[in-house]
Amino acid sequence: MRRRATGSARVRRVSSPAHLDQTAGGGFIVEGNVVPMAQPGMRALFSGEYTARSIAIAGGTVLHAVNVLIAITILPSVVNDIGGQNLYAWNTTLYVVASIIGAALAPRVLVRLGPRVAFRVAVVCFIVGGLLCALAPAMVVLLIGRTVQGFGGGFLSALIYAIIREAYPQPLWPRAFALSSAMWGIATVSGPTIGGIFGELGAWRWAFGSILPVAVLILILFERILRDIHAPAMTLTRLPVRQLGLLASSVMAISAGSISDDALTNALGIGVAVVLLVALARTERRSANRLLPTGTFSLRTPIGAILTTIVLLMIAISAEVFTPYFLQLLHGLSPLVAGYMVALLSAGWTISSITVSSFQGNRERMVILYAPLVILAGLGVMALSMPDEGGGAVQITVIGVGLFLLGLGIGSTFPHLLTRALSSAPKHEQALTASSMTTVQLVATAFGAAIGGVITNLNDYSNLQGGGTTTAAAWYFGLFCLAPALAFLTAILVVRKAPAAVPAAEPATSP
Repeated sequence: MRRRATGSARVRRVSSPAHLDQTAGGGFIVEGNVVPMAQPGMRALFSGEYTARSIAIAGGTVLHAVNVLIAITILPSVVNDIGGQNLYAWNTTLYVVASIIGAALAPRVLVRLGPRVAFRVAVVCFIVGGLLCALAPAMVVLLIGRTVQGFGGGFLSALIYAIIREAYPQPLWPRAFALSSAMWGIATVSGPTIGGIFGELGAWRWAFGSILPVAVLILILFERILRDIHAPAMTLTRLPVRQLGLLASSVMAISAGSISDDALTNALGIGVAVVLLVALARTERRSANRLLPTGTFSLRTPIGAILTTIVLLMIAISAEVFTPYFLQLLHGLSPLVAGYMVALLSAGWTISSITVSSFQGNRERMVILYAPLVILAGLGVMALSMPDEGGGAVQITVIGVGLFLLGLGIGSTFPHLLTRALSSAPKHEQALTASSMTTVQLVATAFGAAIGGVITNLNDYSNLQGGGTTTAAAWYFGLFCLAPALAFLTAILVVRKAPAAVPAAEPATSP
């Protein structure tokens, strides 16, 4: 390949849009332009062929995230119209379980049938589930629709993580993950707004239907960008049916136990979930048909330390689930204002994802190490300020700062943890590792929400006059502080064991 001199650095011409060449000076060439190694920023994601890929990945993430948040917002209106109050919690449980199954199937469909067919399956399931929800005459039909949607959503999320590795060169992985992560922040603002508007109009069916045309457009865009992207290398095995069953059952067990205010029922749900997870770990160690990457259940491995840190951080920010409720009962905020207070978490997440994802070397290690402490500080602020009623604007501002710190912590570290997970995985497990990120996040979020339900139910959180709500808020945020404290310890293992996201640049040579 012919060399060309540019200043003092010799560079190579890019032969493929999905390839990023190094220069002798430590930079990279994107569409013929030299980008410094330390700053392969958002400009690189939206350059040449990467533009359509970045728009598709961002759009697919928003599609899934907005749907999740629309459903959460609109469900009270659904129950008022078609009934099914006793099945309310199962809208979330079945969605999560179906998402786990979809995420597990995604890499196999991706490798066997190729990216285009895999994305068609994901988006078509999403559309069919949305139609069932929009037309549901009863809660049972809605639950079927939510299950189909959950399968499509989990499938889509896993594919997006897997395709980032194939659509971009490794130096751009942190930025691509940051772009996907930032879309959740946008969805957190727009999802409740869309759901709230249709709820106010008494047209909840249109809330589910409104995102279907967007899904069609996303499908068309993926059809275009996937023409030049190949399936990742992966050794295919049989579907790990037993592991999937154990994981799904553990989520259902803790979710079912958390909806009761009986301590024995809560303990039983948690106990069954733990037993099932132990059985899952043992089955994974013995089986050739893996659901999760090798070493997931061991802190001695890089991937085990990374995934444990992700689980703990996702559990920590699950504290947002009951935050709107406490803001309304203890501080008299309206549902809309309380919802947008929680959006401060998303603001912090989005801002930090975009601004910190380019960090490398010592700065990257410091972000991974200290982000759990930022989250711990946010939860500590909320534990001290939320239970105190009638503090006025100053106290609400302090709570807002706590929420912003939660988002700042998770948004700054998440892209780096995801990138290190891919960098740590052997080549034949990189696609499995990418898709398992969705599974791990879903399970952690479900467990976090269920743990929050247990804490609040045991403290009689609806008893405002008797002080139950104040006590519940103090215990709720106080106990959630344990998760980021433990995550700080596992983050130490991550920076010691896991390889850096982007290797140091070496002088380029011509073949």
